[in-house]
Amino acid sequence: MTTGRYGEHDHEHYERPRRRTRPRTKDRPSYDDAVDARVVTVDRGRFTLLLDGRRVMAMKSRPLGRKGVVVGDHVRVVGDTSGVDGSLARIVEVVPRSTTLRRTADDDDPVERVIVSNADQLVVVTALADPEPRPRLIDRALVAAYDAQMAPLLCLTKADLADPEVLLSTYRSLGVPWVVTQLRGEGAGDLTELRDRLRGRTSVFVGHSGVGKSTLVNALIPDAHREVGIVNAVTGRGRHTSTSAYLLELPDAEGWIIDTPGIRSFGLAHVQPENLIEAFPDLDEMTETCPRGCSHGTGEPECGLDEAITAGEADADRVESFRRLLAAREASSDW
Repeated sequence: MTTGRYGEHDHEHYERPRRRTRPRTKDRPSYDDAVDARVVTVDRGRFTLLLDGRRVMAMKSRPLGRKGVVVGDHVRVVGDTSGVDGSLARIVEVVPRSTTLRRTADDDDPVERVIVSNADQLVVVTALADPEPRPRLIDRALVAAYDAQMAPLLCLTKADLADPEVLLSTYRSLGVPWVVTQLRGEGAGDLTELRDRLRGRTSVFVGHSGVGKSTLVNALIPDAHREVGIVNAVTGRGRHTSTSAYLLELPDAEGWIIDTPGIRSFGLAHVQPENLIEAFPDLDEMTETCPRGCSHGTGEPECGLDEAITAGEADADRVESFRRLLAAREASSDW
């Protein structure tokens, strides 16, 4: 006897067993036993955390999905937090960030990448020579700092090789604080002023390869053991020594440093002109009469900044410097 397509002896005739799975629930674990930690570094999906003075390895829990976890994040952790070899904890929550330093790979790249979080100062490290300063990269780093509402600090290295005044004259009108360091010659190794600027803060060190970031970090934190590179005599470019961002504590708990890999591009597609002008309250006030859509750049018709210069209410050098930063946001990131 047959019914329909198959006979009673055909195996397709019999009903296939149904999957018996537990219904999914919207209830999520409360993680009341989770403890607080801070992300020190990230390496291929594994996170090194600092928890009560010990290093703990962790992975990201599945409920976090694609939510990124970056160096500097304050997180909540469950599981094995003993820190012994082979132990692995789970990150179950990322605490809301106070600041996020972002960049895009290129200026036309719509994807933002968070570099570090919860830092309040961006230290732009640049050598005065060997390799030569790259003002456009400095400008872009400053734009990123202002956009992230982080205090900028210009740190000039290798002062024994060139006069810092040539570069400083470009940034003095912006009011960017600066320190000059040198690790060779007369006055070498005196980092008192830099230590004062770092005290009580979480500072991100950025700069292109070969400027002396890792050398500075090793001088500030003797047991950091950051690898130091050299500058290629032909290309004038440094070799990458740091491969990932790393959070380090200054001696005597006087602050934190985040050392980052040398950068060769700093895309700013995510930065809006209105966010940049807000970092300069004195100039921002002068743009209240600007027509709708004014970018405050050079050549904008009826821009309030030009009217303020004509009326003697604005420092022309400061406006020009601001517009240079605005132009750096739109320029190519090829150094």
